[in-house]
Amino acid sequence: METKNILMLLTAHRYMEDTQSETGVWLGEFTDPYYIFLDAGCKVTLVTIQGGEPPIDPMSKLTEHITASNRRFLADKEAQFHLQNTLALQNVIPDPFDGLFIPGGHGPLWDLARSLESGRLILEFYKQRKPIAALCHGPAAFLMAAKLDPSFLLGKKVTSFTNTEEALVARKNNIPYELETVLKARGAEFTSATLPFTAHVEIDGDLITGQNPLSARQTATSLLERIAEKEASLGF
Repeated sequence: METKNILMLLTAHRYMEDTQSETGVWLGEFTDPYYIFLDAGCKVTLVTIQGGEPPIDPMSKLTEHITASNRRFLADKEAQFHLQNTLALQNVIPDPFDGLFIPGGHGPLWDLARSLESGRLILEFYKQRKPIAALCHGPAAFLMAAKLDPSFLLGKKVTSFTNTEEALVARKNNIPYELETVLKARGAEFTSATLPFTAHVEIDGDLITGQNPLSARQTATSLLERIAEKEASLGF
C-alpha cells in the first residue's frame, strides 16, 4: 500500500485576551492524531503560518490532561524536532498530501481564522476533493475559507468546541468570539454531543470535525477512513 501523506496545520498563537493566560496547541489534540497517523504508516508533515516552534497551551500539560500519546511524545526526540521546526505555510501546497488535519487549542481563533494563506490552503484541499479534518477550535480555520468562498460552510454539518464548553472552562471572556456562534452565522449546520466534554465527530463528505479533545482519536481515524473510501471508489 502506498504511504499516505498527512499535513497537520497547527496554530502558533500564544496569548488570550484580557488575561495573563497563554494558549497555543492543545497537546493531546496534536499527539493523539499524530501517533494514529504514524502507527497507520503515514508520513506526517507539520506546518504553521510562520514556521518554527508553536506554543503549547500550558493547561494541556497538566497532569489531568496527560494522555498516553502525550507521554509518548515527551520521549520521542524525532517528533519533538519536527514540532520545533514546522514548515512555513507559504512553502506548502496541497498536491503531495492525501489529507489535512487541524488540531485545536484556542489559538486558531486568532491566527488560522484570519490567515489568507490558511483559507486558500483549505479551499485548495477541498477543490482537489481531499479530506479535511479539524478538531475542537481547529474549525476556526474554516472561517477564512468561508470568507473567501461563502459556499464553503453553507449547509455543511460541522461541530467544534461548543459555547457551553467555552463557558465551563471559564475562558469565554478571553476569546474574540464563540466559535459555535460564528460557524452557524456562516451557514453551517452545527451539531454537538448531548453532554459537554463527551466525544462527538461530524462527517459531511470531505469535511470531518471533532467537538473537543476527547474526540481527537475518532476524528483522526475518520480522516484515514475517508481517505481509504475515496481511494477505493477510484479503484486504487
